[in-house]
Amino acid sequence: MNGQSLTMTDTAGAKRHSPPPAWRKPVLMGAPLVLLLVAFLVFPVGQLLALSVYNGQGFTLAPYAQLFASSLYATVLWITLKISLATTLVAVVAAYPIAYLISVAKGPAKSRLIFWVLLSFWTSFLVRAFAWVVILGRNGVINSTLMSLGIIDRPLDLLYGFGAVLVGMVHAMLPLAVMTMLAVMENIDRTLPRAASTLGARPGTAFWTVYFPLSLPGVAASAIMVFVSAIGFFIVPALLGGRKETMITQLIIDQVQQTLNWGLAGAISVLLLTVVLIVFVLYDRVFGFASLTGESAVVRNRDTAMRRLGGRVLAALGSASDALIGIVPRRHPIAGRAERPLALTAFVWFLLVLISLPAFLMIPLSFGKGGLAWPPSGFTLQWYEQLLQSPIWMQALWRSIVVAFGTGLLAMAIGVPAAFLMVRGQMRGKGAMLAFILSPIVVPRMIIAVGMFYVFAQMGLVGTILGLVIGHTVVAVPYVVMTMMAVLRNYDTRLDMAAQSLGARPLAALRHVTFPILGAGMLSSFLFAFATSFDELTISLFSSGGLSATLPKQFWDEVTLQVSPVIAAVSTGLLLFVAALIWVADRMRRRSLAS
Repeated sequence: MNGQSLTMTDTAGAKRHSPPPAWRKPVLMGAPLVLLLVAFLVFPVGQLLALSVYNGQGFTLAPYAQLFASSLYATVLWITLKISLATTLVAVVAAYPIAYLISVAKGPAKSRLIFWVLLSFWTSFLVRAFAWVVILGRNGVINSTLMSLGIIDRPLDLLYGFGAVLVGMVHAMLPLAVMTMLAVMENIDRTLPRAASTLGARPGTAFWTVYFPLSLPGVAASAIMVFVSAIGFFIVPALLGGRKETMITQLIIDQVQQTLNWGLAGAISVLLLTVVLIVFVLYDRVFGFASLTGESAVVRNRDTAMRRLGGRVLAALGSASDALIGIVPRRHPIAGRAERPLALTAFVWFLLVLISLPAFLMIPLSFGKGGLAWPPSGFTLQWYEQLLQSPIWMQALWRSIVVAFGTGLLAMAIGVPAAFLMVRGQMRGKGAMLAFILSPIVVPRMIIAVGMFYVFAQMGLVGTILGLVIGHTVVAVPYVVMTMMAVLRNYDTRLDMAAQSLGARPLAALRHVTFPILGAGMLSSFLFAFATSFDELTISLFSSGGLSATLPKQFWDEVTLQVSPVIAAVSTGLLLFVAALIWVADRMRRRSLAS
């Protein structure tokens, strides 16, 4: 009897001390993100799409009949594709030299370049778009300057056309193109072009035949990110385009806010989503989703004929580049600067000044007595006084800070474990999981916002802080995962093994070794989520409610309903806030590296 009791006790003890199932850890790390996206992305978007075939009484195709009966929607879709493709082409071409120079720069020069790109990247889309209204307007910077010089005698019509929209869209998307491309360029082995040079290849040939093919996944990732962002964009077309350059997202807004035609809004969303999914499927087949996170990728599914044709084109470009380099006078080489020609550096700084200048033009206007007229006249602080004394603006600012801070914390709590799972976890279906994590980037933001608004209205979350935090977290968490995945790939796991070999338990090693070293990357992830939320307009446009506007929503209302000089003061404040945010992040990153 005693032996039987002892055996039962040993068995119970063995069960208590048996290791947990292998599936438990991956589930605990990935479940919060999966539940978030299923509940507040898949379900809302599915609800919106379902409304296009179900009207509350039964199955119907009436919205699609209305969609295809008029040439209006096909025309707007063509305008949308035209603007998106042109934006993608120009932005990617302009971003390549910037990303290349940053990738080869070192020390303070690299920090300065990244600062100016991030300043434009994190400056509000609304600030940058409205700055172009001031620049291109009939009384704006360009017209006033040309008339004062006597070049023209009447203002030019620079606004409300394709050119204005393209300029504004490229200006908005260029920093995104640079940062996406840079994630791949940073991982390119620099010794390969040098090896080609030592074997007799001239600089242009070495670049086009060795370096450029290695950077091609970054170019493709940049192009797909810019295209998807542009096709779902509405801020720039609404402010700079007028009626002739209407994009398809503006039709969705009209159907929801003006006519409450959910069925037609769902049908237009299906059309837009179909186009985006086709583009992403083609991208995945050629490059793979992993390249969006900065992971090295190779071009797949290319036959021998296409490869030979591409090689000949690149060889021809290399020869042309070498001939051009031979014409330009060469300087004496300086140590550490062999890969940074003066012409390239000057061109990149010209682009950086160009993308930063519009926002900086708002600073003198915010102190001018003449309002938004250029050039500013006199000096006054009345616009700042009106801003600080306005309860509407102050409440919107406070609400945006609270929502952004909550979004940053929630996105970190959900996204960091998922990033660890994707990089270090042993699980099947990582490709499908990564595609699901990136789905908030794949699905146009407008479709997500309208779907959330429909579901939040049923749940009573419209106009609440909680609803905004949830909505902003959905669109911010992919960036947290992507940032942390890039950081974790460059982390030496032998440090964790060394800590565990010295007796540290896994949680202790994580707390005392892993997290302190990854602190800069985690801070960057938090700031990325914070900045994404702070500048988020699309979701706030629907879910913030009339009396619960965030700062971007209040800015949008002021720009579209009444143009006040207070907007210049708000723009200046946002620009200074973003600059301080980047400066703090850089200081903390340097401290982390020093320690």
